[in-house]
Amino acid sequence: MIHFIGGEKGGVGKSVISRTLAQYYIDHQIPFTGYDTDRSHQTFLRFYGEYASATTVDSYENLDSMIENFDLENPNRIIVDLAAQTKLPLLKWIEESNVVELSKEINLKLKFWHVMDDSKDSVILLENLLNTFQDKIDYIIVYNHGRGTQFKIFESSNVKNLAIGYGARFMNLKKLHERTMQKIDETNSSFWGALHSKSTGLGLMERQRIKTWLDSVYAEYKFLNV
Repeated sequence: MIHFIGGEKGGVGKSVISRTLAQYYIDHQIPFTGYDTDRSHQTFLRFYGEYASATTVDSYENLDSMIENFDLENPNRIIVDLAAQTKLPLLKWIEESNVVELSKEINLKLKFWHVMDDSKDSVILLENLLNTFQDKIDYIIVYNHGRGTQFKIFESSNVKNLAIGYGARFMNLKKLHERTMQKIDETNSSFWGALHSKSTGLGLMERQRIKTWLDSVYAEYKFLNV
């Protein structure tokens, strides 16, 4: 399966999903390939450079390579950490290359992740995504509680019903203590490194918080069968 980790907005936590999903695969010995499409920050690449490479969505050659390099004999997972505002060039590639039909032929599942904060913008962007692909792809909608405390706008909207009608699945991403997450970011550490390396400067209780948080994320991934 290929996971497009998006949300269109900057700062909603797309890279946190990409990083935790990568760590989940590593910890469970599931082979995967990662791609970071952000030209300015490349957060995913910074933390998981051993497993990810830089790419861009405005290059057909780069996007094609994700499919071309897919090993049908030994299929693995693909994680694409999408930069903000990448929907249009990605959509153009999908439509012109008929990626949806091709993926069915080669048994490659397309999963679009929409990482949300609690703003109306996230709801509108999700509605645009749903109207674009309808029931042709799989959706995973992430409530990022690190970027919002209440999601009433989405919960009370027709967009949620639309998502349910298209078979979308939902995930809650709990908030990790802010200073603990900052320390991980400051040291460019993977989540494995944060738990096991003393060079991060994280204390016993901070590592325990990371473990508890990561366990909750892994439980969500297991339930979603990613």
